[in-house]
Amino acid sequence: MTDIRLEPVTAANWRDCAALTVHPEQRDFVAEVAYYLCLCNYGDTWNPLAVVRGGEVAGFVMWGLDDDGSRWIGGVVVDGKHQRQGIGREVVRQLRERLIAEPGTPDVALSYQPANTAARDLYLSMGFVETGEVDDDEVIARWTPAR
Repeated sequence: MTDIRLEPVTAANWRDCAALTVHPEQRDFVAEVAYYLCLCNYGDTWNPLAVVRGGEVAGFVMWGLDDDGSRWIGGVVVDGKHQRQGIGREVVRQLRERLIAEPGTPDVALSYQPANTAARDLYLSMGFVETGEVDDDEVIARWTPAR
């Protein structure tokens, strides 16, 4: 799916990012994008990206760098009207490839709540492996490229 682009969140698109909504049954698994934008702006870990398809903001994702050099993917949100079209898979694939290309990156990590079986199935199908680590109430999975 080459029509998906990961673009910086800017003054021109942050409102579109903040307006993204997920289906009601998914609200327990992701925060509002406005919260993620605050984490990115006021914290020192996360960097925001708008997911753009056909000139329209269809989702949001953020990435961060851990003390051990791992790159993290977080806050994956695909707007409800854009779901079930492969966008989430493509976002994770593109960002994973971008992050693993950074020198000194041993792996790409992400986390999810155990009850979020859709996310778990997606990430495991993409080669992420649950490590036994947990962060708060979330399972951590890591992807390491074949070298």
